[in-house]
Amino acid sequence: MTPAELTGQARSHVVDVLEFDCALHREVVTPFIAMRKAALVDGIDLWPASAFRDFDRQLAIWNGKYTGRRPTMGADGAPLELARLPPAHRVEAILRWSALPGASRHHWGTDLDLYDRGAVASNVGPSLQTAEYAAGGPFAPAVAWLERHAARFGFFRPYRGRRSGVLAEPWHYSFAPIAHRALRRLDVQMLREAIAAAPLEGKEAVLDSIDRIHARYVASIDSF
Repeated sequence: MTPAELTGQARSHVVDVLEFDCALHREVVTPFIAMRKAALVDGIDLWPASAFRDFDRQLAIWNGKYTGRRPTMGADGAPLELARLPPAHRVEAILRWSALPGASRHHWGTDLDLYDRGAVASNVGPSLQTAEYAAGGPFAPAVAWLERHAARFGFFRPYRGRRSGVLAEPWHYSFAPIAHRALRRLDVQMLREAIAAAPLEGKEAVLDSIDRIHARYVASIDSF
């Protein structure tokens, strides 16, 4: 992938998948459909709540959280009042749940936020909260199925709350053969250049800590 593709500023590596109302890396479509078909046999209707997300979309999420227009949760799941935090602490709080624009794995088209569409009413989507995926939650059977079978199709969970600063995300799955190559190529300088040119809230605090942010929130994952 090119630097523009890696940082979400181009979409030449993805294709629109109208069936799922999303876009994916061209080499991820077939394995995802195969995994979905296998899950359907076992009564799990895997569906992407989110897949490819470009730089501008990630920027809107980030800026919304930084300014308090979008809700941000703490590690305990309780809402945070980010406006009361100094810039560096605000940046850290956002990074626990949301990627920095230019650094999101969703830019690559390799990563999906998944849920069991058959476990909720047709007009209800996931809020992507841990309780939905925990024991007793509507998506707990999907979590169990993915734990047993996702690796067969090349998918893994990059965020289990072990190595990365990102908190555990049981809904987030990544296609390893492409994502691992993308991660190796996305270096600090590439990310710094993408951020420096963007109207990012908290930019100074981000750039002051960009090396540490890359090491803790981008490069460190729970590997396949």
